[in-house]
Amino acid sequence: MTMDQQTGTATHEQIAARLRDAYRTGAVAPLRDGLETSDGAGAYAVQAINTRFWQDGGRRIIGRKIGLTAKAVQAQLGVDQPDFGVLFDDMRIDNGGILPAAAILQPKAEAEVALVLGRDLNDPHATAADVAAATDHAVAAIEIVDSRIADWKISFADTVADNGSSAFFVLGDDRRPLDGLDLYTCGMALEVNGAVASLGAGAACLGHPLNAAAWLARTLSTVGEGLKAGDIVLTGALGPMVTLNRGDHVVAKIGGLGEAGFTFEGA
Repeated sequence: MTMDQQTGTATHEQIAARLRDAYRTGAVAPLRDGLETSDGAGAYAVQAINTRFWQDGGRRIIGRKIGLTAKAVQAQLGVDQPDFGVLFDDMRIDNGGILPAAAILQPKAEAEVALVLGRDLNDPHATAADVAAATDHAVAAIEIVDSRIADWKISFADTVADNGSSAFFVLGDDRRPLDGLDLYTCGMALEVNGAVASLGAGAACLGHPLNAAAWLARTLSTVGEGLKAGDIVLTGALGPMVTLNRGDHVVAKIGGLGEAGFTFEGA
């Protein structure tokens, strides 16, 4: 079937169900039969359907993840803004814990700065300074991303609909107040089995991790949601993603924030 023949035949509900099924049965083709590549509104509608479905099933939202914070990745997907997904309570892996191989399809890891809010932030004009004032602490983090789209052949709409290509995350144990932290020039090294696999800095995340979080706060506020006290915000990658292989031991080290790590379950 050609792409033209596929376009427009699937409803948002059908696409949402297809993505849910993919967690169990394996990755699916790009979602061109119901979403054009740049259809952000439709993709977020699909994401919202699955968010409600999972909440109704007992999963609890504990924060958000921000993606597409690198200008190079935005250009690759033909967009000029980041995207976001939902973090559920069962997506968190303990620092030093195990990522079960059976729970993931096409895993990649990226090092990030995580912010944990100390108070609500619901302001459609939120700035980086507003985010800083609302933040209780920052912590080193690893996001384990995954795609329910085969071979990671994603468009903007694919990744948004697929909950921002989210999967799991790890937070470090060192909780640092923002006072005295330099999240702009802080260096990042992501090590896999003791070797450096990715390098980056805070400035790689939309110019500053607080910029990314401010974008999220504004975006959520415009749809009447906002961020809440206690929310975890994964602000976006500080360097290139790294593909994972079973048995890999992954550690992210971020200047001023310490480290976070996990092991991808072996064969």
